[in-house]
Amino acid sequence: MADSFPKNFIWGCATSSYQIEGAAWEDGRGECVWDWYSRLPGKTVNGDTGDTACDHYHRFKEDVQLLKDLGVKAYRFSVAWPRIFPTGHGKVNAKGLDFYSQLVDELIKNDIQPFLGFYHWDHPNVLEQKGGWRNRDFPYMFADYASVVVKHLSDRVTHWITLNEPPCIAYDGYELGRLAPGAKEPPKVVNQIVHHVLLAHGLGVQAVRAHAKSPAQVGLAHNLGVKVPYMMESKEQRAKRKS
Repeated sequence: MADSFPKNFIWGCATSSYQIEGAAWEDGRGECVWDWYSRLPGKTVNGDTGDTACDHYHRFKEDVQLLKDLGVKAYRFSVAWPRIFPTGHGKVNAKGLDFYSQLVDELIKNDIQPFLGFYHWDHPNVLEQKGGWRNRDFPYMFADYASVVVKHLSDRVTHWITLNEPPCIAYDGYELGRLAPGAKEPPKVVNQIVHHVLLAHGLGVQAVRAHAKSPAQVGLAHNLGVKVPYMMESKEQRAKRKS
């Protein structure tokens, strides 16, 4: 199996900020939309929140050692927007930037490439109260936030991810209500949100290209669904799929 992978294939692990960091109310971090959503009755199993999670914020050196012990050479993580801009924009929280700077240094020290994602669904809740992804200004605030992160870390980070799973942002978050903010908007509004998500990706790419201090690769983490036309399958394949 391993022989089928290219020689330059990089094995890695991935996380998201809200799922692992904890320290939700420490060092100037603002409230994120998931902090609010997870406190709504019935939205999470047992009412669990990310207040502590894996306590990665305090234990990141131990976690990096676990990655090293696994033998992986890449680590994809996301930055918590409200750690950098507690109110979504305006004054930068230096302690938030310092945490990610220390994390990047620890990864590099252990020969693990950092793959940094700007957004894994946890935008500042104060921006959600102003419309969130419905708001035309939101993609531009996202680009400002991304620019600050790039300026601060691109001397060491060369791999960037603008958004995690855009369809989940628009459809699970704003149409089906299965993820934060749990909205159920009509199709017209959802289509506007899709446009804003794509605009944010483009502006994020521009931010990386404009401010990176070293050669950079940038893209997004997409969740694709592969569809096969019914008539392209054989009778045997269709029977197997139905069984």
